[in-house]
Amino acid sequence: MANADTPFGLRPVRHRNGAPYNGAFRVYSVAAGDSTAIMVGDPVTAAGTAQTIGGVVYQDVVRSATGDVFQGVCVGVLPDTQDSLKYRAASTLRLIAVADDPDLTFEIQEVSGGTPLAANDIGLNANIVVASGSTTTGQSGVELNNATEATTNTLDVKIQGFVNRVDNEIGEHAKWLVVFNRHRYANQVAGV
Repeated sequence: MANADTPFGLRPVRHRNGAPYNGAFRVYSVAAGDSTAIMVGDPVTAAGTAQTIGGVVYQDVVRSATGDVFQGVCVGVLPDTQDSLKYRAASTLRLIAVADDPDLTFEIQEVSGGTPLAANDIGLNANIVVASGSTTTGQSGVELNNATEATTNTLDVKIQGFVNRVDNEIGEHAKWLVVFNRHRYANQVAGV
């Protein structure tokens, strides 16, 4: 059975110690001047600015690019109205929920094409591919790059395991478990 091609970005599933992810997040802002949409599952990084909204100060984040130091992953967008979008549209001030614990493990889909990752690639590092998500579902288009696996410690993520379930097999569009190699709240990471 071929794996379904359903990119969703990064989805928190558990902590490195095996404890399940409990839905915890921190609220961040995305400035109106940021012209990049942010979808649920997109990695984000600190922008180096902040917003004061209703007397509360929120740190700004932007969608991450390959090679960034990650702040976390967008797990939701706080609604402004009952008709609010499921994602943060470009050039709009919005508050987003970010799973920012540096010890989280994420599920991610492998990209199309290239040589699929193999079981022996567990333990290697790889980059992510940042792609536009779906404005219909609000889901990220970020995927795991199967052409970058190596021991290099500056790559975006460490492949921690394979998602063992009946709808997933080694090959194109396989789902993998990864952790961030460079996280804003980890030791010895430069400030913004």
